[in-house]
Amino acid sequence: MAEVISILNQKGGCGKTTTAVNLSAALALLGKKVLVIDMDPQANATTAFGVEKNEENSVYRVLTGEQTVAEAIVSTEISELDLLPSHISLSGAEIELSKDIGFPFILKESMDGLLDGYDYVLLDVPPSLGILTINALVAADSVIIPIQAEFYALEGMADLLDAMKLVESRLNSPSPIKGILITLYDSRTRLGRDVYHNVKQYFGDTEYIFKTTIPRNVKLAEAPSHGKPCIIYDDECIGTEAYNDLAKEFLALNESDGEDNK
Repeated sequence: MAEVISILNQKGGCGKTTTAVNLSAALALLGKKVLVIDMDPQANATTAFGVEKNEENSVYRVLTGEQTVAEAIVSTEISELDLLPSHISLSGAEIELSKDIGFPFILKESMDGLLDGYDYVLLDVPPSLGILTINALVAADSVIIPIQAEFYALEGMADLLDAMKLVESRLNSPSPIKGILITLYDSRTRLGRDVYHNVKQYFGDTEYIFKTTIPRNVKLAEAPSHGKPCIIYDDECIGTEAYNDLAKEFLALNESDGEDNK
């Protein structure tokens, strides 16, 4: 059964979508069967895979009960990677879903029967703590938090962690942190090194911090405009190298966790 992972941070511009797109692509190219669910009304992950934004085939119609996940999934140019696309209509879903007494569980329930067909499901979550994010937390087995290596990197982190604890306690749905990922990192700058140090201090020994860091790289920024994950757009750039390393570290971490649980 697939492991469901939310890529989550309420701050915008910290590399959530870039991570969802490129980590999923790297895992797929390593032979894993992966589904990406674009939960952000901006639909940037949908664009990054070169898929047309179309309300008739989107997560909005899944959440409103007009379509099943299986009906809405589309293929990407990577054979082992599928996408549940998003559309701007999803921005109105927060109001519609709030009328449903069981709204926090809609995404999780819609995925019933689907997870056996995948190794991993990655959720690209919008930069907010609204209903879409709550659905993503309830559906997820774990969370990866990308943190931008810039000033204010940890701003709002306490609110995010409180929201995760609230979902765990009120909805009995824990989503432990799988790892903290430093993004837009430049080891040559003092600011970058300081932020990395601050993140280590903040999370201490309580959470795993990925050894792989994602560098600031122009190819990572260019790739979405060509409708391709960076690791397809330029398979030799440092951004691609970083996400390939992250995928290998991710799989090694999972293997280690599996051994610990035996």
